[in-house]
Amino acid sequence: MTSSLDARADALARNSWYEASVPRGADDPMLEGTVDADVCVIGAGYAGLSVALECRERGLTVAVVDAHHAGWGASGRNGGQMLTGFAKDEVMEQQLGADGMRAAWAMSVEGVALVRERIERYGIECEFTPGYVTVATKSKRVPDLRHWMEAATTRWGYSGLQWLDSNEVQRYVSSPRYLAGVYDSFSGHLHPLKYCLGLAAAARREGALLFAHSPVLEVVRGAKPVVRTATGEVRCRFVVACCNAAPGGVLPSSIAARIAPIASYIVATEPLGKARADALIPSRAAICDNNFFLDYFRLSADHRLLFGGRASSVAASPTQLAEAIRKRMVSVFPSLEDTKVQHTWGGFVDVTRNRAPDFGAIDANYFYVQGFSGHGVALTGIAGRVVTQAIVGQRAAFDLFAQIKHARFPGGPAWRQPALELGMLYYRVREWL
Repeated sequence: MTSSLDARADALARNSWYEASVPRGADDPMLEGTVDADVCVIGAGYAGLSVALECRERGLTVAVVDAHHAGWGASGRNGGQMLTGFAKDEVMEQQLGADGMRAAWAMSVEGVALVRERIERYGIECEFTPGYVTVATKSKRVPDLRHWMEAATTRWGYSGLQWLDSNEVQRYVSSPRYLAGVYDSFSGHLHPLKYCLGLAAAARREGALLFAHSPVLEVVRGAKPVVRTATGEVRCRFVVACCNAAPGGVLPSSIAARIAPIASYIVATEPLGKARADALIPSRAAICDNNFFLDYFRLSADHRLLFGGRASSVAASPTQLAEAIRKRMVSVFPSLEDTKVQHTWGGFVDVTRNRAPDFGAIDANYFYVQGFSGHGVALTGIAGRVVTQAIVGQRAAFDLFAQIKHARFPGGPAWRQPALELGMLYYRVREWL
C-alpha cells in the first residue's frame, strides 16, 4: 500500500509550482552503517524537522531518516496557509473540556508564533505574508462562522479575530461569492517548500544528521530501540515517527488506521501582475471558506493566484481535475476567465475521523504525531515541541493532546478507500442541500 501511495504522490507533485520555483541542492546522504543518537526521527517534513531543532536546543543528538528527501510530502506541496486553531475545534472541546481546550488553543497560537520565530531566527526566505480570512459562501454558513468566532473569543481565549460583514469582506477579497468573513491578523501564509527546506538547513546547521532515500524497514522496540533501513541502522534512546499520510508500516496497524490519506489539489495561474493580483485580494491575505469541501487560495510573491481544494480520495490526476478546479476559481473571480493555469499538482493530507490531531506514545520511548487534518503548517511545529518536552520529562502539553480519543477508519487497507468514498459522498450531498 505504501509504495502505491508513494508512486501516486510522486505523480501528483510533477507539475508543482513550488518545486519549479525552488532550485534544490543535493539530497542528504543515504543512511549507511550504524549511527548512534539520542533520538531517531522518522520523516523529514515540518514535524520531524521541528523535533530535530527542539532536540538540538536541549543538547540531544538526533538523526532524521526519510524515505525520500526533506519536503517531499505534504510539507513541500500544501496550500501554505498557516493558522491558529484546529480543523474541528468543538469536537476537541467535547473531549478536553473547557480548560483543556483553552490550553490547546493557546498552543495552536504558540504554533503560529513558532513559525514566525523560526523564520526570523534562521533567516528563512519563505515569503511569509500576514493575514487570514475565513469566509462564508452560503447564508446557512454565516451563523456557523459567527458562532465559531464567538467561541474562539469567549471560550478559547483568542482575541485576534475581526468580524467582516458582506460589505467589509470585499475589502479583503473582491468576490461576489462571500457573505461574511472573519479576519485573523496573526495567521498568514508562506511558500511551504521554501519554509521546509529552510527548516532542514537550520537542523543541519544545529548539528542534526539528515538521511534521505532511506525508507525504514523495521523499528526494533525496547529500552534502546533500533531503526533499520536497507543499508543502515540508527541505535537510539527515543524514536519519534512523523510520517503523517504515509506511515509505511512504521507504526502498528492500530495506530496507522486512525488516519486516512485525502488528496487535495492546487492550481497556479500565470503571473497576473501586481495591479491585477491586488484587485483580487487587496489584503494579500490567505482565504478559505467554511464549507466541508472547502476552497482555499492566496497570492504568491510573483503575483500568481494559487487556488486549491476539491479534497478527494479518488485516484484522479491533477491534470484530470485541472479544469474542474479552474472552474471553481473562475466562480470566485469571474475576471480570471481568460487566465491560463500554468501548474496543477496535489498531495495527501493525513486526516483523522474526528479531524483532531493524534499525538501518542506506543512505548515510553516511542512517540508519534499524525492527523493534522489540514492545519499542519503551524501545528507540526508545536507537535515537535511538545514531543521533545515529553522526551526530557515535561509531559503536560503532550499528555493534554494524548487525551483525545481517536477511532480507526472502518475496514482494513483494502476496505478503507471504499468506506472513505461513501463518507465523502454523504458530505457532498449535504453540501448541495
